[in-house]
Amino acid sequence: MADLIVRGGKSLNGEITPAGNKNAALPILCATLLTDDDVTLRNFPDLLDVQKLVDLLISLGSEIEWDKENCTIKINNRNLKKSFGEEGFPLGMRGAVLLLGPLAVRMNKIEVKSEIGGCSLGIRELDPHIEILRSLGANVKTNQHITIETSDGLTGGSLWLDYMSVTTTENFIMAASRARGRSELTNAASEPHVQALCNFLNQMGAKIDGVGSCKVIIEGVDKLHGTDFTIPSDHHEITTLLALGAMTKGNVRVTNSEPEYFPLINRSFRKLGVNIEYDGDTAFVKGTQELKVLEPFTKNLLQKIEAAPWPYFPADLIPLMIALAVKADGSIMFWNKLYEGGFFWIPEMVKFGAHIVMCDPHRVIVYGNKPLQAATVNAPDIIRATVALLMVALTINGESRIKNADSIKRAHPNFIENLNKLGANIEWVE
Repeated sequence: MADLIVRGGKSLNGEITPAGNKNAALPILCATLLTDDDVTLRNFPDLLDVQKLVDLLISLGSEIEWDKENCTIKINNRNLKKSFGEEGFPLGMRGAVLLLGPLAVRMNKIEVKSEIGGCSLGIRELDPHIEILRSLGANVKTNQHITIETSDGLTGGSLWLDYMSVTTTENFIMAASRARGRSELTNAASEPHVQALCNFLNQMGAKIDGVGSCKVIIEGVDKLHGTDFTIPSDHHEITTLLALGAMTKGNVRVTNSEPEYFPLINRSFRKLGVNIEYDGDTAFVKGTQELKVLEPFTKNLLQKIEAAPWPYFPADLIPLMIALAVKADGSIMFWNKLYEGGFFWIPEMVKFGAHIVMCDPHRVIVYGNKPLQAATVNAPDIIRATVALLMVALTINGESRIKNADSIKRAHPNFIENLNKLGANIEWVE
């Protein structure tokens, strides 16, 4: 595990292009299994989680050429194996659950012998994925292991999800795209990365209606063809870069900034005194703005940012806004309605001198603009929480250390190098 040494107190300035969205790249990579034709993916991020999935696909027979320098990957799956062999489906690997949908189309039988994993945010449920495959005609048997049989092919079906699960929605969409007949998913997730997957599949010849809504209707097709597709920018990274410009009193411009997804995010920025401006699809923030919590019209209530499944404010962005709030004058509540462990990293932020009160596992109040000091903190196994610690450390004069910060590498390629190009002073140490 590697640590980050952060020498803070410098303003960040310049223009930068964000990386491709990992949460779009993973399901889209899995969705290439739905065709035997050539597929080219551009703006493809070089990340640890992605590399593991690429290695797994190569071991199964996928032909993959990855030009990491130009962020392009070419894939052909015509020689994919028909089974995983004795070890069974590698469910414990991050991202592997997204293979269940497309492999239910390609393989007659999938045996799951390992346990599903998770992270500090909570355990990832397998049950919803099994439920969607059953709704599409798969025969699922459980004894010591789980066996998913689809030798008769998948058929269209309807399902109303218990909650808006991103990966469950993605598995349903992938499997239903090749099932016989019409399928409907109600209470579907609609995050930008889910929309990217739908757009990719439609570009391959799928028939998916309701993209971006909570109800998706799919007419299955016999065959999907190859395509050339560009992975959209990562809205998490865009938000981080803009927030860092404001926090460090710098001027930062972010190209390819996906403005169509940012109206609510930008309103949340304004609650903390930050105005995001646009020049075409380039977003920029000026360092002359005063960071101050906007007082609500209802004076006896705290200002609030609350997160839930899209189109609510994204839960993954809450840590980044907490970092910004630590620097803003005033008090604000953050309410994470999604993750049971979403705030357990807060004691690490407090080590910098931040004033944060944890009301319960889902709500915290930040009392901003308090004196901060450099510190050594322990990164949690939560990508955006680790980034939030880095963000605050960058605003503090002196040298801070973020221990075991490798989780950043799972979502943001060349992130530290890019921040250093903007004027930061950060280095990895073993």
